[in-house]
Amino acid sequence: MTNEVYYPNPKLSKEARIKSMDEYWQLQNSAKKDYEGFWKKYADEKIEWLAPYSKVLDESNAPFYKWFIDGKLNVCNQCVDRHLEKRGDKVAILFEGDRGDIRKITYKELSQEVNRFANLLKEDFGIKKGDRVVLYMPMIPEAAFAMLACARIGAIHSVVFGGFSAEALKDRIEDAKAKLVITADGAYRKGKPYMLKPVVDEALEQGGDSVEKVLVVKRNNEEINLVEGRDYIYNDLIKDKSTECEFEVMDSEDPLFLLYTSGSTGKPKGVQHSQAGYILWAQMTMEWVFDIKEEDVYWCTADIGWITGHTYIVYGPLAAGATTVMFEGVPTYPDAGRAWKMVEAHKITQFYTAPTAIRVLHKMGEDEPKKYDLSSLKILGTVGEPIDPIAWKWYYEVVGRGECAIVDTWWQTETGGHMISPLPGATPIKPGSATFPLPGIMAEIIDENGNKPKVGETGLLCITKPWPSMIRTIWGDDERFIKSYFSTAKKDGKPVYFSGDGAMYDEDGYIWITGRVDDVINVSGHRLGTAEIEAAVKEDSHIAEVAAIGVPHPIKGESIFIYVVLKDEVELENVKEHVNEILASEIGNIAKADDIVAVPGLPKTRSGKVMRRILRSIARGEEIKQDVSTLEDPGVVEEIKKCVKDAKK
Repeated sequence: MTNEVYYPNPKLSKEARIKSMDEYWQLQNSAKKDYEGFWKKYADEKIEWLAPYSKVLDESNAPFYKWFIDGKLNVCNQCVDRHLEKRGDKVAILFEGDRGDIRKITYKELSQEVNRFANLLKEDFGIKKGDRVVLYMPMIPEAAFAMLACARIGAIHSVVFGGFSAEALKDRIEDAKAKLVITADGAYRKGKPYMLKPVVDEALEQGGDSVEKVLVVKRNNEEINLVEGRDYIYNDLIKDKSTECEFEVMDSEDPLFLLYTSGSTGKPKGVQHSQAGYILWAQMTMEWVFDIKEEDVYWCTADIGWITGHTYIVYGPLAAGATTVMFEGVPTYPDAGRAWKMVEAHKITQFYTAPTAIRVLHKMGEDEPKKYDLSSLKILGTVGEPIDPIAWKWYYEVVGRGECAIVDTWWQTETGGHMISPLPGATPIKPGSATFPLPGIMAEIIDENGNKPKVGETGLLCITKPWPSMIRTIWGDDERFIKSYFSTAKKDGKPVYFSGDGAMYDEDGYIWITGRVDDVINVSGHRLGTAEIEAAVKEDSHIAEVAAIGVPHPIKGESIFIYVVLKDEVELENVKEHVNEILASEIGNIAKADDIVAVPGLPKTRSGKVMRRILRSIARGEEIKQDVSTLEDPGVVEEIKKCVKDAKK
C-alpha cells in the first residue's frame, strides 16, 4: 500500500458528471438513506420502459432477488432503436481489423444489420424467446450484431471465448442445451488467418446433441468443412433479409444472457444475467466511470468472450449512445506502437485495457507512446486484476501525460458491471487501490460474521445489499448459486454476496484488493479454476495426482504452476510439454502452465487433504510457516523442494 495520492485533473472535474468527493458522498449517502428510491430515480431516468414496473426490489426470496417487478423493456431497443432519431448517422461501432481494415457502422446501419440478423434467426433457424444460442466468435462486428439480435427476439446468448478448446466449448453447449451455434470460419491474428469452425466441428463430434444448426460468418475465407443440413453461411443468407424486425417485449427479470466462468469445482458456472438491472447498470457505469460524452470515441480492448466485452464493448457503450471501438488484433502487432497509432488515428478519448497488456506495452516500448499524438485521451482504465504501482505510473505519466484520470475498476462476471472504481473527476487516486464503491453499491470488507477488520488487516470483500446488475443464479443450479456466493459471510445475521476476493482498508478508507481467497487463478485477467485445470490433467493415463496453484508473474499477474505425481513405472521425457498439450486440448491455450514439476508425492494431511498453502510457498520460494509434522509424510516437503529447485536450474 502507498500513501502517494494523485488528484483529478481540474479541467476534467469541471466537465465530469460527478465533480467532487462531496458529490460522491451525497450520492452514496442518499442510496444508504433510501436505497429503493435511489435506484428508482435512475431506472426512471435511463430506461425506455415499454410497461412500468410495480415494485423496485423484491427481497422475499433472498438471495434470488428480483428488480423492477413487472417492468417491460427490450435491451436491443435500449441500445439501438431509441437512438435512431437523434443519433442515426453517428458511428456506433468503429471496427479495425488485425490487418488495418476499417468499418464504420452508424446507429442506423447497426439497426438494419441487427434486424436482418434477428429475422435470419427467427425465419431460417426457428429461434424464439428463451432459446439458447452459443456464440463462438472472433472480434468482428457480426459478433455484436448476433448478441443484439438475440436480445431483440428474446433468445438467451452464451458467448464462448474463441480461445477455448473444443472440449470446453462442448461442455458449455451441453450445459446451456443450445439450439444453435454461431461462429466464423476464423479471423486474423498477427497478420495470419486462424480457424474457429474446425473447433466447432470437433466440439459437435464429441457431443452437444442439442445443437440443430451451425451458422458460419465468413471472415478469413479459408477452406472449411460444411455439414449438409447442419451448417449454413451467414453471408449468403443475410442478403435477402428485411431490415425491419419487431422486438420482443421482455420482462425485467427474463434472462438476457449466460456467461460461463471458472469456479472452485471442475464444472464451469453459467452465470445468468437479467434484462433491466443489467442494462441499467451497464449504462450508468459508462456515464459515471468513463464519463462518456456525445463526441467521445471509446475503446475497450477486451474480447466479447468475457464479461468486459459484453458490458463495456457492446451493451454499456451502445446503451449510452457512444461510439465503441472493436479491434480484431492484439495491441502489440505489428509492433508496440499499434495501440497508440489507433488512439491517434481514431482520436480515442477513453482507453480501457488489462494490467497485463499495460505491462507488455511498457516492456516492449517504454517510450513508444511519445511517438504519437495521444492528446485526445481523457480517461485510462484498467480491468481484470490489481495493477502494480510501476505499471500504473507509466500508464499515467507516459500514456496519459499526467493529465488523464486512471480508473482502476474492480468487478466480476457475476456483478455485471463495475462495483469499486475511482470516479475520473472526483476521486483522489492511490496507485494500486480500487478506491471506493460506486454510488449505490454497498461493497464492504468484513469477516465471516460481518465485523469490519482493523486497518491493514485482510478481510472478505463482500457486497452487503443486492444491486440491479447482480447474477440471478447459476444456470440450472440454484443450490450451487447459493453455495458459491451466499454461504461464506453474514452481516446482521443475513447471508451476503462474497466475491471470493480478499481486501483491506487503509487509514483513509481506501480499498486494496489482495486477490483470490478461493482456488481460482487470475491469468492475464482471466479466471481459471484450479479444479478445472486439475480435472483435465487427471484424465491422463500417465498421471496419478495433480495440484495446480497460482504464482505471481510480472506480466500476467499470476501464472499457473502445476505439480504432478506420475504413476508407478511411468516415465515421461518432457512432462511440461505433455501436460500443456492436455491443457490446450481440454481447456485452451490460455490454461497452459509456465511451470510443471514432477514430484514424488503431494503434502497431505492424514485425512488426505492436499496442503496447497505449502505448495504455494514452495513455488514462490517463500519460507514454509505451516506445521508439517501433521502431514501424512512430512519428508515429502523437502523432496518437493528439491524437485522444484532442480526444475528451475
